Amino acid sequence: MEHITFLVAVVIITALAFDFTNGFHDTANAMATSIATGALKPKVAVTIAAVLNFAGAFLSVKVATTISGGIVNEKVGVEPSIIFAALVGAILWNLLTWLRGLPSSSSHALYGGLIGATVVGVGMNGVNFDVVATKILIPAVASPLVAGLAAFGATKLAYLITRGGRESTTDKGFRRGQVFSSSLISLAHGTNDAQKTMGIITLTLVSVGALKPGALPPVWVIVSAGAAIALGTYMGGWRIIRSMGKGLTDIQPRQGLATETAATAVILTSTHMGYGLSTTQVCSGGIMGAGLGGPKRELRWSLVRRMVYTWGLTLPAAATVAGVAAFVADQGAWGVALVGAALVAGSGAMWVLSRRQPVTAGNVNDVQEVEVPVQAAAPTPATTTVAA
Repeated sequence: MEHITFLVAVVIITALAFDFTNGFHDTANAMATSIATGALKPKVAVTIAAVLNFAGAFLSVKVATTISGGIVNEKVGVEPSIIFAALVGAILWNLLTWLRGLPSSSSHALYGGLIGATVVGVGMNGVNFDVVATKILIPAVASPLVAGLAAFGATKLAYLITRGGRESTTDKGFRRGQVFSSSLISLAHGTNDAQKTMGIITLTLVSVGALKPGALPPVWVIVSAGAAIALGTYMGGWRIIRSMGKGLTDIQPRQGLATETAATAVILTSTHMGYGLSTTQVCSGGIMGAGLGGPKRELRWSLVRRMVYTWGLTLPAAATVAGVAAFVADQGAWGVALVGAALVAGSGAMWVLSRRQPVTAGNVNDVQEVEVPVQAAAPTPATTTVAA
């Protein structure tokens, strides 16, 4: 415990704060479609997701080792102040995209923050760019496409095998199925995303000599990371749930089950291979595939464009903020204090702004000024206002 200095303690607390924002930012991944179709009540959905996120944190540590011993070169002298700056960049981007109701990637915000802070703090040799390419960038492009194609095919199959059946009976059966498929996504999300904070805390402990390079996360790190993401999940990221559940397409139970099943398969496979993919991108890709695979073949393209732009901006934007924070934090104790103050002020400001038009469990499915879905022969361009 002599290695746990004040700065290390601050970094660990900040890492758990990021994990909390990851939880409420990504609740939509598992539960948006089930809430939108009525398969689960909003509060019941986030409770189930929280419990299973916590359980999922104990199933694997492969993604954690990708972060703690993969992205960053542990031998170049990464300091806790650099990791602190990385977390600041990731948290601020998470909160900004949550405020705008955009399903961006918490994972890529964290990776971008870590890369930007490390490059500024120790130089280009501090980042293993081959690992970044193979385990982050390639999965970032491939995973939503794979999930989208799988959900498209599953949706077509679901409508085919239920053709001629009574609509009310069929929908009821698929809603029941969604309870299990959305629960599997929650478990998979905990398995993948909770590990990212485990990796950050483990990297911090390695940087001060509390753990040897290449060490696995200690049990207390696994428990605390799982608890933080579960608590954040229970709080419910209602703005992003609204965007994913009602904003991208008018999701129906058959489409909901198809997209959840496809997303679960992609996330669990990637976790097993140690890929630090974005569960947000996987689930969003699945919803888009299901929307195009349904009988109306509809998507609200204005939100799709905004979302894809945000995906592209996430890693460089978080890297830039974290790089600036790392430069300031490297000036000494006053620099670290200034970065911490900026984090608190920025977070507080975005929370205050969010209270002007709150989105809650009670109004999460209320979408105003929804565009006419773009189909094969739409006569006019589409516009939408999805999340307040």
